[in-house]
Amino acid sequence: MSAGDFDERVVTVPLRDVRAGSSSGAADRAMSLVREHLAQHFSVGEDAVRLDPSINEAIWADGRASPPSKLRVRAARFEEEGERIVEAEHAG
Repeated sequence: MSAGDFDERVVTVPLRDVRAGSSSGAADRAMSLVREHLAQHFSVGEDAVRLDPSINEAIWADGRASPPSKLRVRAARFEEEGERIVEAEHAG
């Protein structure tokens, strides 16, 4: 793997949009929003984004109805078996 195949950065994912709907499923929508945000910023499909359990724990820490308004995530994009993959973990 050459240096051009690996891209790592810390991204702040805004989660304020999850508060627009009902509060009962806010954490579920926040998980989807993190995946969408990373897929868009790393130019991969949503199915190519792998989230570490630490992200799940950070979003669900205060319960289903009150996820954080933003989340810092350390993400790395690399090639695996000819496919671009993004792996992300909580950077807080």
